[in-house]
Amino acid sequence: MEACHTGFRLSTVTGDQQYVKASSKYFAVALFGGGGLVYVGRHDRPGRFVNGHTPILQGHKGSVLDFEWNPFDDSMLATASEDTTIKIWSIPEEWEPFDKSGKSKKGTDISESMVDLVGHMKKVNLLRYHPSASNVLASTSSDNTVKVWDVEAGQEMSTFEGMQDLCQDLVWDYKGDNYATSCRDKAVRFVDARAAKVSNKIAQAHDGIKGVKVVYMGESGKVLTTGHSRASGREVKIWDLKNLDKPLEVSKIDTAAGVLMPLYDADTNVIYLCGKGDGNIRTCEFEDKKPYFHRLGDGFRSTTALKGVCLVPKRGLDIMSCESARLLKVTNESGIQPLSFYVPRKSDAFQTDIFPNTASSEPAHTCEEWWSGSSKGPELETLNPNKRGGAQNGGKKKLLSVGTLSASLKKAEARIKYLEGRLDASGISYDKK
Repeated sequence: MEACHTGFRLSTVTGDQQYVKASSKYFAVALFGGGGLVYVGRHDRPGRFVNGHTPILQGHKGSVLDFEWNPFDDSMLATASEDTTIKIWSIPEEWEPFDKSGKSKKGTDISESMVDLVGHMKKVNLLRYHPSASNVLASTSSDNTVKVWDVEAGQEMSTFEGMQDLCQDLVWDYKGDNYATSCRDKAVRFVDARAAKVSNKIAQAHDGIKGVKVVYMGESGKVLTTGHSRASGREVKIWDLKNLDKPLEVSKIDTAAGVLMPLYDADTNVIYLCGKGDGNIRTCEFEDKKPYFHRLGDGFRSTTALKGVCLVPKRGLDIMSCESARLLKVTNESGIQPLSFYVPRKSDAFQTDIFPNTASSEPAHTCEEWWSGSSKGPELETLNPNKRGGAQNGGKKKLLSVGTLSASLKKAEARIKYLEGRLDASGISYDKK
């Protein structure tokens, strides 16, 4: 329990979100209470949250439903709310809600966002950052649309209106040219992100009425979906994007009721199947040939029910201890539990077979380049600490948004007005043009 984050009362809102998201340095979870309260914790500082004492993030007028960390800036967080807006926040370098002993530290709450994205007509449910282009964000709302945003300009670039019901999942493909949505009408739509038009479709991915989740399997041209069968059994299907008439493989899991959330490690092709309300987490492996889907041992076993879960990016792991993955498990009673998966090795050397090159903290292209047709997968970088120069996390990047520039301009104008007043009071002449 020493590594757990405890003491907070979680938000009671429900939906298709993961309830927790992580960068390689921080994680975010929504709290109970008005004003869209969010706790932002540090992976290296577990402790017990003290309401009214531990600093938090707040600024929305409604509950926060989802969040997303910028893959190229570990300190930039996007939040989606019931108030129909999306806000972009910057976590300060000195952010430290707990001290080294795990005790709460009094600090200043974060209440001023850098950018507000306004355009949805109803609550915003899910957010996904583009995997390779800087400051491109996709969002979906109860208004049954998906919008793609230029975060730096604070403007929407495209709007997809082809869903007839509530969106249950939203994921980008490997290069970010397309995204996939699953919907309550049981269809999975593959959408050209720039044109906002359907390029392909699975008419009925699963027969059950429970939520469907989607994962692109890297560059393989395959897609994994999780859902329920007509007999209410949980199942996993593998599809070929070249022929979506029927799945390549169907794997029956069990008969539990909770939605299966698949977390995919693209570096190792390992899939972590996490069911809402489950205690256990299954580990599986994807292989781009029959039978496509392999189960790996017993995974993680527990009697504590899971409310939400996410993967910590590889840059945030203890590489030299052979920590191959870390999941953050949200529970109602025990707070947030980090679950680490280790591969036992006798050697102290860097293990290249466990840790291939991973997605870099540098974007492959800009938002403007992507919008103009540039198509690139994520830049890759080594995880070997000896070759990384000690840099483990994505650096904090300056976002020159419209809101940031406007605030800087107002501050400069106020300063100019003050200095002109001092010159006038001293009788010093100057050019007032």
